[in-house]
Amino acid sequence: MQAAHLLLVEDDAEIRGTLAEFLRGKGYVVDEAESGEQAMAHLESPGIDLVLLDVMLPGIDGLEVCRRIRAKGGPRIIMLTALGEATDKVVGLEIGADDYVTKPFDLRELLARVRAMLRRAAGEATPGGSAPAADSGDVVLRFAGFSFFPYRRFVRSAAGVRILLTGTETDLLLALCKHPRQVLSRDELIALTRGEAFPISARSVDLLVSRLRRKLATNDPLDNPIRTVRADGYVLHADVAQA
Repeated sequence: MQAAHLLLVEDDAEIRGTLAEFLRGKGYVVDEAESGEQAMAHLESPGIDLVLLDVMLPGIDGLEVCRRIRAKGGPRIIMLTALGEATDKVVGLEIGADDYVTKPFDLRELLARVRAMLRRAAGEATPGGSAPAADSGDVVLRFAGFSFFPYRRFVRSAAGVRILLTGTETDLLLALCKHPRQVLSRDELIALTRGEAFPISARSVDLLVSRLRRKLATNDPLDNPIRTVRADGYVLHADVAQA
């Protein structure tokens, strides 16, 4: 099996060197960038599977790099944020980051998150624990006029508009589709999308759901398939059929 290709974007040379050496020792191919401009240059070439992206960078900062990557539908992103930068975490998730790790972090924790993110990206594991079929790229879930391609990370509207999703949005929508018309609490969504080992805040779940609702918005705001159940959580208010 070909080694996963990571892009590590970190301006602190000592931290970058330590992380790169550690990840290479675990079998990954690691490209290094010390600025946002270098990161974007690396991403001009295909083949990057995952980006480890520091928020505080010289020149183009990490949030802007994240925004640009996501606008192109690029690879999954784990943000590296300093302790106390709660606002950056929220903004990062809003603009398309898939996960974040707070500095200082344990290298084993980072490795676990990298492995989990790569598994989801490859479709080797899904929320709920079932492995996809060999032709999982062709799986389509249909609901409320939308066609959802979870392993290709996009939704097609009834009008044929292609709507790109981030990795976390994909995981969240897949969790809702696996439990249609069932109210899921924030804690349940956290467990279904990224596992209890790496909990995110309820506020982050709210932001992710809000972002998904905007992407699935129709002309009638009351007709959104994802609905809020006050004090209980969220529900996909539609039947789901697999094609």
